Amino acid sequence: MINPEIFVALDFSTELDAKKFINNLNPSLCGVKIGKELFTSSGPKIVNYAIEKDFKVFLDLKYHDIPNTVKKACLAASNLGVYMLNIHSLGGDEMILAAREGVDQSKYNPLLIGVTLLTSHNQKTIDSIGFNNKLNDQIKKLALNASKYKLDGIVCSVNDLKFLKPLLPKNFHFITPGIRLNDENKDDQKRIATPSEAKKLGSTMLVIGRPITSSKNPLEEIERIKSQLDSI
Repeated sequence: MINPEIFVALDFSTELDAKKFINNLNPSLCGVKIGKELFTSSGPKIVNYAIEKDFKVFLDLKYHDIPNTVKKACLAASNLGVYMLNIHSLGGDEMILAAREGVDQSKYNPLLIGVTLLTSHNQKTIDSIGFNNKLNDQIKKLALNASKYKLDGIVCSVNDLKFLKPLLPKNFHFITPGIRLNDENKDDQKRIATPSEAKKLGSTMLVIGRPITSSKNPLEEIERIKSQLDSI
């Protein structure tokens, strides 16, 4: 069983803090995820910095807009040289196809990933939004659409892998946030799992934030997680 790749979520509010943290990581052990807060405060500069340090970058901006806007945004993001970017599968078929077209127009070839439902969502959340489906049925529908419209994978909860893996192509990527260690609290995420659980269920990439960023020695923490995964 191949170990999933680790992407460290750079949950920092400033470019300076993010750079300091990046400088303490090893690109042979992990990639980095840049989300909305850091990208909004720092822009493409922090993406360029991470790439210059040889890190794979997952640009986690979850585009969701009219198709042409998403197409242009995906092209611009791809041209930064990122390894992976994502969109909300809830945007529908036209938006997904436009995103695919934008990425395919780039000189680079990043992975284009669809977000199903956020790990903070539960049945109560989707009921309040107005979906008529059960939580798992809604996730399944969004995941199948991602595959149908030629996305490279999905972002989903580890718990969703149990019923999604048999339905999707073998070369499909499963990116799983909500990764916590055994001794941690859940914070604001409801559908979580440990790295070992994620590997056993078939995750191909793990997004890990607070367990690493709040550690006194982030590099040692990554090595410890990798060691646990190796033992399975």
